[in-house]
Amino acid sequence: MPKDISRKEVLNRIHEYVSPFRITEGKHFRLKDFDPDDTRDLKLGKGASAELLQRGTEWLAGEQDILYAQDRWSLLLVFQAMDAAGKDGTIKHVMSGVNPQGCQVYSFKQPSREDLDHDFLWRYARCLPERGRIGIFNRSYYEEVLVVRVHKEILKRQKLPASLVDKEIWNDCSLPGEIVFEVRNVSEPLVPDFLVDQ
Repeated sequence: MPKDISRKEVLNRIHEYVSPFRITEGKHFRLKDFDPDDTRDLKLGKGASAELLQRGTEWLAGEQDILYAQDRWSLLLVFQAMDAAGKDGTIKHVMSGVNPQGCQVYSFKQPSREDLDHDFLWRYARCLPERGRIGIFNRSYYEEVLVVRVHKEILKRQKLPASLVDKEIWNDCSLPGEIVFEVRNVSEPLVPDFLVDQ
């Protein structure tokens, strides 16, 4: 970013741009309420877009240096979208300026035998970035809940106690051990280390 723009000003611009796309309360979120063509009035030609991307990746590299030097926080980026929606390309372009030694990318495919011998969130928790590093999840644990609702055979392989696997597993979610309850609350212990809401 240009030297004459302060770090705080850059952060304010980023916040202003992305805030309409943040989902802070999932209960009232409806995807149909959002226009997939919305660019927040950002109309750039290819040359201007490439320049903005270059400036952004340079700025991100500087922020990564600060993150590493402070050794107090981590950053977790979660990319969730349908197949062929551009997750890989976005990761490649946006993260092209960061130091690969300070970045970890994990793609989550079908659970392995080892994964199935643990709680279903175990494979995600063990991939969380340590302080000073950036972690990227190409797909997220939210998909675990969606996929097992459609493909019931996956839920059977999870080795859950039979008493928990009934039609109520997807309902109220107030009982400990229920899958949706666990996903809904998994972010809570991560907040102090991984989430800064500006």
